[in-house]
Parts: sequence; C-alpha cells; structure tokens
Amino acid sequence: MTDDLLPEGLADNLPDQSAALARAMRAALEAMDAHGYDRVSPPLIEFEKSLGHRMDGLQTRAMFRFVDPASLRTLALRSDITPQIGRIAATALAARARPLRLCYAGEVARISADQLDPVRQRLQVGAELIGSDSIAAASEIVLTAITALEKVGIGSISVDFTLPDLVSTLAAGPFPLSDEQAEDVRRELDTKDAGGLKAVGGEAFLPLIHAAGPFPDALDRLRAVDAGGVLQSRIEGLEAIAAAVGDRARITLDPTERHGFEYQSWFGFTLYAGEARGALGRGGTYLIRGTDEPATGFSIYLGQALSLLDAGEPRDMLYLPLGHDTQAAAQLREDGWRTLAALSADEDPRALGCTHRLEDGGVAAL
Repeated sequence: MTDDLLPEGLADNLPDQSAALARAMRAALEAMDAHGYDRVSPPLIEFEKSLGHRMDGLQTRAMFRFVDPASLRTLALRSDITPQIGRIAATALAARARPLRLCYAGEVARISADQLDPVRQRLQVGAELIGSDSIAAASEIVLTAITALEKVGIGSISVDFTLPDLVSTLAAGPFPLSDEQAEDVRRELDTKDAGGLKAVGGEAFLPLIHAAGPFPDALDRLRAVDAGGVLQSRIEGLEAIAAAVGDRARITLDPTERHGFEYQSWFGFTLYAGEARGALGRGGTYLIRGTDEPATGFSIYLGQALSLLDAGEPRDMLYLPLGHDTQAAAQLREDGWRTLAALSADEDPRALGCTHRLEDGGVAAL
C-alpha cells in the first residue's frame, strides 16, 4: 500500500541495525565521558527563534516548524544539536567553570536533503568544548572525535582540515574584495573553476584551487599563498593539530571547503572512514551567538557508518515454555540470559530465534 511508504530521505532501522547503532552510540558516549565530557540531553523541539539565535549560518527554514498551541509561538524540530548545547552553556551552565566539556546524542531532522546527503533524519553524537579558542582545544576535539570512532570500531579514519574564514581573511587583507566579490569567489572556489575565478576578479585566489590534497604538500602550497603573513597563525595551528593527530588518521587539507561549515570560524574538519559513503561527521571552532563565547566541537552521524559497524556476536535466547518456573527464569535473566516466554503451546522456539530451552529448572540447548 502506498500509505505504508516512508517519505523520501527517511528509513526504518530494523532490529540488527538498531542494535548496532545502539552499541555504537554507547561506545561513542563512553569514549567522550572518559575524556571528561558530561552528557546533556536537550529537547527535540524548541522555539524557532532560540534555535536560530545561537549559531551564525544556521537556517531555521531548513527545519520543520509549527505553531505551539500553548504559547502560540513558532516551534522548530531541531536539525542540529550544537545550537542547543550553546544555549545550555549560555544559560543553565553559564556560571560553570570554563572550559566546559559537554557531549550529547539524539535524533535530528531537516525538511529537505541535499545532493551530497539524501538522509533527512540522523542520529547525531558529538561533543563541545566551550570557553576556549586555542590550538590545544581544537587538537583535543579532533583527537576525541577520532577516539570515539575508534571505540565504535571504525578504522581507516581520515580527517580533512579546512579554514572556513580563509576567503574573508584574505579579502580583508592582501587580496581586497567587496562583500559581493568575496561571495562570488567562494562560489567559484567551491567548484574549483579557474575561469570563473578570473571572471569575478578573484585571480589572486587561483593558487587556492591547488592547495588541497595530502596534508604536508597541500600545506606547503597554502603557505606559498600567504601574502604578508596573514595566514601564519592559521598555518601554525594546522601544523600543531596535525602533529597531535600523528599517525592515528590520514590527514588531508582542503582550505576552501565550505559544505557543512556554516557557523565555523577559523578551523574546521571533516571525518571520513573506510568504505563509508560520504562524511561521517564534521567539527571545528565557532562562537556562540548572544555571548560570543568561543567553542570547539564535533558531530558524528552514526547512520553514515552503519555499513562499517560490527554486527555483534549472535546472542543466545532462552525459551520459557508454558507453566515454566518464573523464579528460575528471573534468576537466569539476572545471570545474563535473554529470555522469551511462550504465549501458546504450538510455537516453534527455533523459528522465534531461541537457542536454548528451560527444562526442569535447567537450560537445555535446542
């Protein structure tokens, strides 16, 4: 029946998938907890104005919105948990000592997909380090993200660095441009169009097209672009973060990459792994609007890694026949058994996934 079809970009997670995602979420949260990140759980829905207020570049029109019958104000279904962490840091935890370390896990949804990511509902897991804009903070966040992926069981991790404010920095200094020209240059750099760059007056930015690839070589090409040393601190920062990562991940650099970095400031990174389709997550530095407090964080979308997740060991299940000893069954559950109680005498325990049967107070293999 067509009524049973799901909307485009939405899908069910069946038992095996749900179990794998649950294990991955627990592992990631435990990894962040081990590094001192306290978990918070913001609500699924907030006032639209509050969500849009905390982050530059966050478009509330990309969120599902509706009117709250209680307050008659517009509510929005979150499309990103990061702004909610900023609100918590700026309000309920405003007096907490900095740097403040928070982590989270939850579902997010958006109205429409894009060509690079057709999914409209995702499980987002991440961490935010609030109150520091240092290289040490950025290094910690990148390493924590890598650790979380490792604990989930994902290998062959790659990290792609970017500089979200690169064009703005150069346009305000050695390569002056108007705001309109700068946006034109960003658009042409997105497509790596050399002819288009020249046409919009961005010839000075041409070397940036080639300043991408494996980290050491790409950084050397970026350093050659650095007219007057305006990028020196950023280049040094990238080098320090890469040194902290060491050989735990493959590092690349694409200094003009903007997709997914709507509110990041000087540093951003994208996480990739193995044969996973597309990016597993992103992170970087930003300012919390309203307080202008600096923060650094990352988000991982575990559904993107579903094909890489361990299916887990097959679990034994104990069949409890009609009239079974309930006290014995309760003790077996305490001992770690997973049980399934009979509802009728004509059930097939094997067809129901059972591996053992409770007989005479003991466990017998089927």
